[in-house]
Amino acid sequence: MEAAGNGRRAAALGGLAVLPDELLCAVVDLLEPTDIGRLACVSSVMYILCNEEPLWMSKYLSVGGHLEYKGSWKKTTLSRLSLCSENSEIEQKARHFDGFNSLYLYRRWYRCFTTLSSYSFDTGHVERKDDLSLDQFRSQYDGNCPVVLGKLVETWPARTKWTIQQLVHDYGDVTFRISQRSSQKIITKLKDYVSYMELQHDEDPLYIFDDKFGESTPALLEDYRVPHLFQEDLFDVLDYEQRPAFRWLIIGPERSGASWHVDPGLTSAWNTLLCGRKRWALYPPGRVPGGVTVHVSDEDGDVDIDTPTSLQWWLDIYPHLAEHEKPLECTQLPGETIYVPSGWWHCVLNLETTVAVTQNFVNQSNFEHVCLDMAPGHCHKGVCRAGLLAVPGKSISDAENHPPGTVSRWNHSDMTRTEKRLKGSGPVRASNCVNQCSSFEFSDVHESLADQVFTYDIGFLSQFLEKGKDHYTSVWSPTNPIGQREAREWLRRLWVLKPELRGLIWKGACLAINVDKWYACLEEISACHSLPPPSEDEKLPVGTGSNPVFIVSDNVIKIYAEGGLGYSAHGLGTELEFYELLRKVDSPLINHIPEIIASGFLVYEDGVYRTVPWDGKGMPDVLAKYYPLELSFANNCFPLGLWSKQQFGMDSSTDVSNKPIWPYMVTRKCRGDIFAHVRDTLSKTDLLNLASSLGVQMRNIHLLPLPCVESLPETKDNNVKNSVPREWKQEISTLDRRKNNIKKHLANWGGTVPTVLIEKAEDYLPPDMTSLIKFVKDVDGEPVYTSPSWIHSDIMDDNILTERTPKMGSFTAAKSTGDRELEENAIHIIDFSDLTIGDPLFDLIPLHLDVFRGDIDLLREYLRSYQLPFLRGISNADISKSVQNSKFSKASYRAMCYCILHDDNVLAAIFGLWKELRTATSWEDVEHLVWDELNRYQQSPPTLSS
Repeated sequence: MEAAGNGRRAAALGGLAVLPDELLCAVVDLLEPTDIGRLACVSSVMYILCNEEPLWMSKYLSVGGHLEYKGSWKKTTLSRLSLCSENSEIEQKARHFDGFNSLYLYRRWYRCFTTLSSYSFDTGHVERKDDLSLDQFRSQYDGNCPVVLGKLVETWPARTKWTIQQLVHDYGDVTFRISQRSSQKIITKLKDYVSYMELQHDEDPLYIFDDKFGESTPALLEDYRVPHLFQEDLFDVLDYEQRPAFRWLIIGPERSGASWHVDPGLTSAWNTLLCGRKRWALYPPGRVPGGVTVHVSDEDGDVDIDTPTSLQWWLDIYPHLAEHEKPLECTQLPGETIYVPSGWWHCVLNLETTVAVTQNFVNQSNFEHVCLDMAPGHCHKGVCRAGLLAVPGKSISDAENHPPGTVSRWNHSDMTRTEKRLKGSGPVRASNCVNQCSSFEFSDVHESLADQVFTYDIGFLSQFLEKGKDHYTSVWSPTNPIGQREAREWLRRLWVLKPELRGLIWKGACLAINVDKWYACLEEISACHSLPPPSEDEKLPVGTGSNPVFIVSDNVIKIYAEGGLGYSAHGLGTELEFYELLRKVDSPLINHIPEIIASGFLVYEDGVYRTVPWDGKGMPDVLAKYYPLELSFANNCFPLGLWSKQQFGMDSSTDVSNKPIWPYMVTRKCRGDIFAHVRDTLSKTDLLNLASSLGVQMRNIHLLPLPCVESLPETKDNNVKNSVPREWKQEISTLDRRKNNIKKHLANWGGTVPTVLIEKAEDYLPPDMTSLIKFVKDVDGEPVYTSPSWIHSDIMDDNILTERTPKMGSFTAAKSTGDRELEENAIHIIDFSDLTIGDPLFDLIPLHLDVFRGDIDLLREYLRSYQLPFLRGISNADISKSVQNSKFSKASYRAMCYCILHDDNVLAAIFGLWKELRTATSWEDVEHLVWDELNRYQQSPPTLSS
């Protein structure tokens, strides 16, 4: 309805007048700044809408970069985009128009200019305690309920040093990170941020929320120490680079704050305020605040929360809540520390300019919850945050069928009204979004669900794990605090370093990676092959690979679980064929890989595990029973070997991952240490000798002949040209598929790749992927194709074992004696389950980026020992000649193309190692810096006989 005295609106907007102002502002926000400027000239009302400060703040946030506030967001944005000169006067004279008013714009203006000084201190509903002992904290509050703690930080230097004035004096030129709802990274010098704070009138002001402040200003870490109540942090066993973000410096003005959220990964947190005042609101686990919507992706468990800003919630939603629906509240004062338990919803509003420090942690009380939240799936993640609202199709009465558990775990009388709110969540509207996310939304905060039963007890929550999902190999949510590999390393380190907690660690590992299932498999395999039973120290998998691997005495037991039964069976079959080939040709590589002791299939039937030995030859009956593969090479000696694996990779049918059968292999443990564990203890000379040894062994792999086969079947992929040799068709098909979706492929890496490079990727890649393997015409007019080689595919620092460490003897000593055999024996290569065929450059990508970490000296030493041309085929002379004639045959170009199209995020390694490339504007720049050394090697190619 048009407000009285709003006559200008209809005339100024014409047909658009039917749209509400909120929608008009949203539409304008979709425009580019130049188009907004043009639209402002259309009419008086459009001028008003196009000059709103929140609009120009939104435009700036979409660009990001280094913030230098110019007094208004319009001027700041236009300056950032170089659309105005530094000295130009954008707002010389503000234009005013009568006859137009907007309740929407007024409310937004009010939020921008309101003052919060009227918030007087009150005791709130959160208990306040001084001088709390560790035993008292653990018994009364840890994992149970929030508490405000005084006298914890009286001795901190930060209590007197962390004022705005002193921080600007000491660190004014230091750059800090800004946290805001923006896809772009925003940074600012502290002195520029303080200038912004003093000038701004924003509804949701920018907020310094920097998790890297300890790196940019290490002196700040000396100004405080973790309070004694929170010093147990089970993430401490990880290296700093491995553990998730855990500490933040927080600086913000009045009206800034943190909107409703649950801390990442269900960790707990403490927050100490050094100056200013903060207003806190909290709800217990499972009680979604009014006005907040939780989305959990059905596909990967990604959690997304839609919530108003903290100021908007306090002004627009809080006043309308019934008394029994209101949250726990408190005002935090300087020198006070608030503890927020795992799973608790909280919202923070800065009542004045504040400085604080906060840390998240995992301790014994929340360890199982953190492990549960890591597990793949979506239902349990929703239940942990939204209670039974997250259960699809569950009615209110269904709650009665759940074990009641302990609904209340709070030990003091002030929590009575909180327990009522836990039961009294508003009605739910469950729906499926367009993007296949489950949405759980409160539609009315006034009705009560008195029958709802919910408990944050781990036994209750774990009921909502997806029973058929393999927690070890399934895709993990991108919102998990750490990835799958890091989580497995974390659990293993805890097991080794904290034996007193093994009972708890075992429970967490069962939730996160199904360790109980894999341990049962290990026991059966050990018994079948008369291996020593695993000791207590050997119960958890080792390494960070995609398959469960156990070390028992001197044996390595690997269970193939990745990718489903078809993929894993072909992985074992191809690996067994590869070992047979090494013995057949008497390859020296055989001395640098593990010795196979046993292999076969593990089957789960009628609640019992049993083993079926298999050496890769012939088709086992048990596999045909559970997964009748259509094999084109059933009569081959190795029916699940390389060529069958290639054909399987071309099949578009979906593999099945929940069959009760798993391939396995037992090998003798190689001598030495995993390179990733001892890298930092080795000298540069040792690393050069390691690179040299790798060059020799990769040469041995790439020189191996491919298995004989009478004929290859026709591919099922109609998109691959018939002229492409059949041994190349799977690789070309894969590259074509990724190129056709290259923008989406690169965008999936979550901001790793600069936007300008994503836009240019399609033009950089060859129009025809066969150009990377097909070169000049030979004398008969036919194209010349390179020959594929065996490819390891996963030469990473955790798949290389070094037999010598500084304690065991130096590589240098071996080289100085001239004993080449001694030098070569310094390494072993493990994990051949991803064997395939393709361009040898594929193996060089993980070597250079992961093993060598971009060190050009190591790459040169590797190439010196490798001594093979990158391009090989029947007509080697024509291939060598083509190197001079085509950019597609340049080794640097091909390597760069393979990086762009890689199945793993190798580009993150590139932009991490060469930070200057984050501002690169062309792929040619990246190619030149990372891979140009390959061209120098290629221009004087060695011969196969060298």
